Amino acid sequence: MFDRNHLDGIAAIVGSKGIVSETGEIRAYEIGARYDEGKAAFVVRPATTAQVSDVVAYLVSNGIPFVPQGGNTGLVGGSTPDSSGAQVVLSLDRLRSPIIVDEENRTVEVGSGVRLSTLNDELSAYGMFFPVDLGADPTIGGMVATNTGGARFLRYGGMRRQVLGVEVVLADPQGTVLDLATGLRKDNSRLDLKQFFIGTGGAFGIVTKAVLELQRAPRQRATALIVPSNGDAILPLLATLEETCGEYLSAFEGISRNALERTFSHIGHLKNPFARGEIPPYAILLELTRSWVPRSGELDLSTFLEGVLSDLFDRDEPLVNDALVARSEDLWLIRHSLTEGLKASGHVIAFDLSLRRSDLHRFRTQIIAILDAEFPDLAVCDFGHVGDGGIHFNLVYPRRPEASYVDRVRKTVLDVVVHEYGGSFSGEHALGRSNQAIYDHYTPDLLKRLSVSVKDAITEVPIGNFLFGQKA
Repeated sequence: MFDRNHLDGIAAIVGSKGIVSETGEIRAYEIGARYDEGKAAFVVRPATTAQVSDVVAYLVSNGIPFVPQGGNTGLVGGSTPDSSGAQVVLSLDRLRSPIIVDEENRTVEVGSGVRLSTLNDELSAYGMFFPVDLGADPTIGGMVATNTGGARFLRYGGMRRQVLGVEVVLADPQGTVLDLATGLRKDNSRLDLKQFFIGTGGAFGIVTKAVLELQRAPRQRATALIVPSNGDAILPLLATLEETCGEYLSAFEGISRNALERTFSHIGHLKNPFARGEIPPYAILLELTRSWVPRSGELDLSTFLEGVLSDLFDRDEPLVNDALVARSEDLWLIRHSLTEGLKASGHVIAFDLSLRRSDLHRFRTQIIAILDAEFPDLAVCDFGHVGDGGIHFNLVYPRRPEASYVDRVRKTVLDVVVHEYGGSFSGEHALGRSNQAIYDHYTPDLLKRLSVSVKDAITEVPIGNFLFGQKA
C-alpha cells in the first residue's frame, strides 16, 4: 500500500498546486486515449526542470515507481499507470517555459509540456511551422519520447529528424540533469547522446526541453482525394507523383472504404465528397505544398496539380479512376476524424504497422483474405501513410471481444507482418504497456540484451511501465 506521507515530501518540492490526489481530478491522468487505464497513487506536476529533478530524486531515493506523462494522447499504454495504485504519475504538462525562436537558425527551444498546436500558433508570426503533423494534439516532450511520425513524414521525416537537442532528467538518486539542448545541426565532436532519449518512451530519461528544427510555412497548398484504378496502381502512382512533383509532395495517405464509411456514418459534421456518395474501395489523400506565393509566370499549385492529374488520366493505362480537388481543410478533417469514427462504430483492435512500401499492397491483400476466413466478424478499416510504408491496420468488432479472441487476432496479424514481411509491429506509436508482451515475443534476444545493457548504463531504476527486455 502506498505511504500517503510521501505526499507531504513531494508537496514541499512542487507546492500544493503541483499535486493532484482527489479522485475526480486524478481520473483524467489515469485514462488513456484508447482502452488503457489504471490507478495512480497521485499525480505530481512540476513546473520547472529543477522541480522535475528534485521530484525524481525523491521518488528514486524512496523506491517509488513512477510513470512520466505528457499530453496523454498515446495509444499503447505508455503514459498511464498500471492497476496497482502504487505508481505516481509524473505529469509534464506544466513545463511550458517561454518558447524561444531563433529565426536565423530556424530553430525553437520549447518546454516538453507545450502542446503542438500552441507551438505552431506561436510560430505562425515568424512564417514558420513545426511539420510533424498529427490528428491529436500531443505535447512536444511526448512527441520526442515516442519519435512521432505523422502524416507528412514523406516530406519532413519524424521527430528524430527534427530534434537538434534535448534537456533530460535521469532516474538516479540525484535526479541528474543532462543538458544536450544545442541548436547544432552538425556535431561529430562527441557521442550523439540525445538519440537515446528519442523514441524510448521516457524509459531512458525524462525529456524536459527540446530544441527543434523548423520549416518555412506553406504559402501554397493543393489537396486532392484520388481513386487509384486498382490496388496494383498505388505504388506506380506514388512513384509517378514523386517524379513529377518532387519536393512539393508532402503527403500520400491511403484510406480504405470501410474506414471512410464508418467515419461518415458516425461523425455527423463530415461531408461525403464522393460523387453520389459512392465510396471507392480505396482512396488516396494527396497533398502538395510550396513555401512561396506564385511567382510571375508560374502556375499556382492547384493548377499544377490539375495538370498532373490530367496526365495520369490520359495514360494508355490510367493509374486513377477519379480525382477530387478540394479545400485542404475539408479533406484533412476527414483524415483526422478516422480514429474517432472507428472508435464510435465498435471495439477497435488496432495495429500500428510499418512495412516496405513495395510490400504494402501484397500484405493488405494477403492479410484481409486471412482475416475474412478466420475472423469473419471483423471489419478491416485500415488507413495510413502509404508514402513511408506505415499503415494503421485497424479492425473493428461489433462489441468488446474476449481477451483470448484479441490475442488470437493479434498473433495472426503480427506473425505475418514480422515473420513473412520483416515488418515492424510499432511503426510510430512507440512502446508501452499494451505491447510489452508483443515486444518480448517478437524482438530477438540479442537485441533485448543490448537494449537492457544500454538502458542500465544510463539510468539506475526502471521508469514507467515498459521494460526493454524480458519481464523479471
